[in-house]
Amino acid sequence: MLVTALTKLLNIRIPIIQGGMQWVGLPQLAAAVSNSGGLGILTALTQPDPNALRLAIRETRKLTPKPFGVNITLLPTINPPDYEGYARAALEEGVMIFETAGNNPAHLVKSFKDHGCIVIHKCTNIRHAKSAARLGVDVLSIDGFECAGHGGEEDIGGLVLLAKAAQELDIPYIASGGIATGRGLAAALALGAAGANIGTRFLCTVESPIHQSIKDKIVASKEQDTVHIFRTLRNTARVYRNTVSEQVIALESLPGGARFDELRDLVSGQRGRRVFETGDPDYGIWSAGVALGLINDCPTCEELLRRMEREAEEAIKGMAELVQG
Repeated sequence: MLVTALTKLLNIRIPIIQGGMQWVGLPQLAAAVSNSGGLGILTALTQPDPNALRLAIRETRKLTPKPFGVNITLLPTINPPDYEGYARAALEEGVMIFETAGNNPAHLVKSFKDHGCIVIHKCTNIRHAKSAARLGVDVLSIDGFECAGHGGEEDIGGLVLLAKAAQELDIPYIASGGIATGRGLAAALALGAAGANIGTRFLCTVESPIHQSIKDKIVASKEQDTVHIFRTLRNTARVYRNTVSEQVIALESLPGGARFDELRDLVSGQRGRRVFETGDPDYGIWSAGVALGLINDCPTCEELLRRMEREAEEAIKGMAELVQG
């Protein structure tokens, strides 16, 4: 049994957190991950409004007696969502674990900590991690270059970033990006992490709410099948390589680059949602990490987490045997 600062803090069996994925972090997946020994996460902004999040929390509680959390990602946008409303709804429903990401979460962290909640914050570099630690978050999720979605602008891989975190951070941290197997989990633990935040691998599980055709596409894909968009806008995001992402890159490559309003229709979140609903991988932009290359099947969350737990334990025991004398 793997016992880390994360398993103790969250009262979970396996030190794995399901990433807060847009359009994917729904009750059926979050509950399945929690029931399987990890920590499931509902994605607040997947719900159209705070009351819908309230109903999703209640639905999740019907599906699992285990702990689960809520992700609130603070986005750079002209018309920001009702972040405070989402947070208030979750608190009123008794949620005690939150994952924050994106812009400065100071106002949310204070509210969550005032209510005695546990806060996990996602960062893409050590500088931001230290700032979040000063705000009072309990756990830092360190996003390496390998991760899906917005991994920052510094392009530092997890191998260095996690080792640097071990040198610089005073609170528990977990690894995010490129982890889809128990061997990867063991590697993260060896680098000083207390666990892992996993997204892309959970896309391809039985309980994932996305279309089976997209799951099949993930199984057939390789680690080369992602690209970065929004490089020229300094808002880099790793997404699946398809006709739409290639169009975005082509526009960004023109002399002078491209304005966001020239890309808006191509990268619409609603188009990305339709990918997962209809099963057409080329309809819109959808996030995926390089962990694609490690995914060869579509198991249940229970099967996946038990496999990863076993693989990690075997890898750790194998490393222990290297020490002799």
